[in-house]
Amino acid sequence: MSSPRPPAHLSPRVSVVLPAYNEEQRIGPALDELFAYLTASAPGRAGSRPAGELGSVEVIVVDDGSRDRTAEIVEQRAARLGSGEATLRLLRVDHSGKGGAVRAGMLEAAGELIVFADADMATPPDQLPQLIDALADSDVALGSRIQPDGSDRRASQPFRRRLMGKVFHLLAALWVTGRVPDTQCGFKGFRAPAARDLFGRQRLTSIVFDAEVIHLARRRGYRIVSVPVEWSDKHGSRMHASLGLALRVLVDLLRIPFLHRSVGRA
Repeated sequence: MSSPRPPAHLSPRVSVVLPAYNEEQRIGPALDELFAYLTASAPGRAGSRPAGELGSVEVIVVDDGSRDRTAEIVEQRAARLGSGEATLRLLRVDHSGKGGAVRAGMLEAAGELIVFADADMATPPDQLPQLIDALADSDVALGSRIQPDGSDRRASQPFRRRLMGKVFHLLAALWVTGRVPDTQCGFKGFRAPAARDLFGRQRLTSIVFDAEVIHLARRRGYRIVSVPVEWSDKHGSRMHASLGLALRVLVDLLRIPFLHRSVGRA
């Protein structure tokens, strides 16, 4: 069963949503890394900032119908952590894909500011403060693996995946998202009202959901900012570039404007 939502008077300032599907090999170390940062009182590596600036934080792991020990591992970590400024809870949903898991977690989150991140911590936890800072003057903050000097943290990815990413980005920019440096970085933040509005309207559950949410944010007139973040390619991803995947992605991408043609400004 899923962990209960905290009472309204104990609502956290920040919620972090982690979608997870059959992640028993990676979810434990990822949560250890995340909570080591959230419970530390000083910066870890050069240039990082303490998590204390974030205020109270809830972490929601959305188990997307896993068939392994993912949920069990999360529950064990949650029991060990107990209550405090940083808490962990589990949300179980039927398997529908990453987009569906993220949507469920974003709509369940109780924080004033809500971030979703990849469960493998490809973007390290110490990048959270700068994403949260960006929400002071915006409604939506999009993590970007492209750095101010033009370098791209995705350079370590396999060539086929990078090529597919470049083609997707070009098509998305022309058809759906406009000029956004990085649409697919799995590290995005939202003010709670914008999150509930956008994810309440989200229709796609595939990996194209990021582009759909950005498209919706533009149509709704929300203030959007891109934030360069650190990122590293993690082993164990189940997304493998293939012709079949490329065709499914293309179809979903083409559908987005038609799905939301009646959506107006907020």
